Amino acid sequence: MYLNKAIVIGNLTRDPEIRSLPSGIKVCSFSLATNRVWKDKNNARQESTDYHNVVVFGRQAETVAQYMKKGSSILIEGRMQTRSWEDKTSGEKKYRTEIVADRTQFGPKGGSSGASTPSADSEKVSGTKEEIDTIEYPEEDINPEDIPF
Repeated sequence: MYLNKAIVIGNLTRDPEIRSLPSGIKVCSFSLATNRVWKDKNNARQESTDYHNVVVFGRQAETVAQYMKKGSSILIEGRMQTRSWEDKTSGEKKYRTEIVADRTQFGPKGGSSGASTPSADSEKVSGTKEEIDTIEYPEEDINPEDIPF
């Protein structure tokens, strides 16, 4: 059995570019940055950023191009694909690995894009921060025999 599945959540590094194939199908391409934070042997905080090329086809391509911009957060689910072509100027063979998206899900508004969220707006107006609902878990273990069904 083989599996080629990529799930990536990150921020757009540039505005999406939309084009049309000769068949009329829309194609949207953009780059996505993902960050990774860890502690090394000396307990020092380390950071690394990876960049992913993403391609979206069809109606999703139009939606991404319309609503996403540089800095927007997005979840991409798709497959990895490497394509090759011959460079016209140098004659060299070039390669590009990208994620061909089957599914996209937009992240929360705001972030580094500068837009404000409704909770941020209400905080500005009222001057107090809204409380976040939390779940209080019982401290003792739950006995399965106590469950009534």
